[in-house]
Amino acid sequence: MGSGPHVNKTNVVTRFAPSPTGFLHIGGARTALFNWLFARHHGGQFLLRIEDTDRSRSTDQAVAAILDGLKWLELDWDGEAISQASCADRHREIAQALLEKGHAYRCFATQEELQAAREQARAEGRPLRFASPWRDSTAVDHPEGRPFVIRFKAPLSGETVIEDHVQGLVRVPNQELDDMVLLRSDGSPTYMLSVVVDDHDMGVTHIIRGDDHLTNAFRQIQIIHAMDWTAPVYAHIPLIHGPDGKKLSKRHGALGIDAYQEMGYLPQALRNYLLRLGWGHGDTELISTEDAIELFSLEGIGKGAACFDFKKLASFNGHYIRQSSPARLCEQVRPFLEKDLNRGLLADDLTLLSKAMPGLQERAKTLLELSESALFLFKERPLLMNEPAEKILNDEARSILASSINALEPIKDWSASSIEQALQAFAEAHELKFGKVAQPLRAALTGSNVSPGIYDVLEVLGRDESLGRLRDQTKA
Repeated sequence: MGSGPHVNKTNVVTRFAPSPTGFLHIGGARTALFNWLFARHHGGQFLLRIEDTDRSRSTDQAVAAILDGLKWLELDWDGEAISQASCADRHREIAQALLEKGHAYRCFATQEELQAAREQARAEGRPLRFASPWRDSTAVDHPEGRPFVIRFKAPLSGETVIEDHVQGLVRVPNQELDDMVLLRSDGSPTYMLSVVVDDHDMGVTHIIRGDDHLTNAFRQIQIIHAMDWTAPVYAHIPLIHGPDGKKLSKRHGALGIDAYQEMGYLPQALRNYLLRLGWGHGDTELISTEDAIELFSLEGIGKGAACFDFKKLASFNGHYIRQSSPARLCEQVRPFLEKDLNRGLLADDLTLLSKAMPGLQERAKTLLELSESALFLFKERPLLMNEPAEKILNDEARSILASSINALEPIKDWSASSIEQALQAFAEAHELKFGKVAQPLRAALTGSNVSPGIYDVLEVLGRDESLGRLRDQTKA
């Protein structure tokens, strides 16, 4: 039994199939991205299926979080999202077809018998493969009125082989695969059956998912062959690990996509970073979405686990902030600022922010940092100083401030270039290194020791506000 990678590439269909039992996590987001890129590269379809067969654990809130996460990442899917649970009748129909073909059987084993078989296998050191006494029974042997499950009749000899586009040729002896349950005793289909039927009915040609699903693939392909269906191309991606090489946990970054949004990352930066977590095109790090669609292939996916690195993500994010238009950044940072200020931004505030943005965006690595660095624009006088700013504003610094006001007051054309000329001339006349002038100005104007370029700060704040803030600190 095997599956090959050769299908008609002109009609590529991929799918992302999350379980709605929690948020859209970083690993799921990368799986969605790879499927989306592969479909878009081939001009095919990217479908979304919500695997909600586990009704006790599936929630509407989790479905909403998954959809919101995909929308924020700008990974658009084709058609409507499909609920797996709504296809249960079709899944039961295929279980019945497998029964009729002789590839499935009714198993009347009780829970006590199953438990006893497991304990015996454990005691004998054998794999926990349940050998059902009902496998070769006929209808005349079946007890009337007794509950049963429908099990798949897995091959007992030989091996199942999958030609995986990432893992290579992988095989498993059939004696290691037991007769899995297709329908439970209440008639509900199992995940294993539902996935295969839905993939077939949705016309999925390529299954790109985490390599934790590789063992599932061996079982699922047996159903595919039993139904004489065409096997999809499989590509099982290594999982994401933390910097310490261990399975990704919350402390490493295994958070919901909504958390990255709240931390101030841009969707295009996160897409680029997730792309590079396990896929590569030479040594190129920064890849636009348009280029990623053009370049993406399954051959570029590495076999080794990728390591999540917040520093690298922040570096990518800083790049995309610098590349963004000031107008777009003003929109994106606005909710962060309004939260920090505990008030809405007025038209004048937005004008001021827009004017300051080219200077602000050069230094920030996240929208959170961008918001923090923009707060000085909206502070009320007299400004509260942070601790480093307080240290800067000693008696000598306040004396320099008072003198610098005299150099700034005569300026008619309040522009960065005029301000620069006046302050440079002031520093030379007083035989001061420019840092001795700039540091007290920065502290007095922003309440902080960090800001955009001092000439830009003065220009953006305007003449009256700038001189007012400087005078406040010379009186202190």
